[in-house]
Amino acid sequence: MTGTRVLLADDHPDVRSGFRLVLDSQPDISVVGEAADGTSALAMARRLRPDVVLTDIRMPGVDGLELTRLLTDLGLRVVVVTTFDLDEYVDAALRNGACGFLLKRSGPALLVEGVRAAMAGDALISPQITVRLLRAVTGGATGPPVRNPLTTRETDVVRLVARGLTNAQIGAELHISAGTAKTHIANAQAKLELGNRVAIAAWAWRAGLADPAAM
Repeated sequence: MTGTRVLLADDHPDVRSGFRLVLDSQPDISVVGEAADGTSALAMARRLRPDVVLTDIRMPGVDGLELTRLLTDLGLRVVVVTTFDLDEYVDAALRNGACGFLLKRSGPALLVEGVRAAMAGDALISPQITVRLLRAVTGGATGPPVRNPLTTRETDVVRLVARGLTNAQIGAELHISAGTAKTHIANAQAKLELGNRVAIAAWAWRAGLADPAAM
C-alpha cells in the first residue's frame, strides 16, 4: 500500500464510509483503518502508525480533542473533521497539536486537501472558520503598515488565501492551476517566513490586503 496512509475515527459509520470513498479514490491516499470511538482509534493508531488521523470531536470514550493530544504526543499528524465549528473547539484542537480543522460540510475536495496539507507540514482550516477567527483577532483593522515583499501574482494569491479559498478555488479565480497556486503560496510563505497558510492569511489582514466586504 503506497502513498499517504489514513486512519478514520468517527462514531458514524456512514461518515466513515463517505470519507473512505473520497480518500481511496485518490491515487496517493489510502484508508488503512476505521475506528468508531476514541479509545479504539488510539489503539489502532499505535498499532498501524498511519501518516494522518482524521478524527471527529464528539465520540464515545476518549473524545476527539483529547485523542488529538494523545496522538500528537506520539508524533502523529491529526486533522479534526467535525460538524461543530465552535471557537473553543478550534482553539482546543490547535492547542492540542491538530494540523487541520475541517467542517464536514466543506466537501470532499477540502477533505483531500486537508490530508495533503497535513503531510506537507501545513495547517488547513475550513475557510469559514479562518475568516471568522481572523476577523476576531484583527477586529477588522489593518494595523500599522506592513512591508510587502511579494510579487503582484503572489499578492493576488495571498489576498485569496485571506478569503479562505482553497488552492483549487484560487486557481479557478485567477485562471491558473491549483498546483501553480500552491507554488505561489509556498513562495509567499518562504518570503514572509511564515509557518502555514493560516499565518499567511493573518499577515494579509495585518497588511491591509484582505477585503472584509469580500468575506
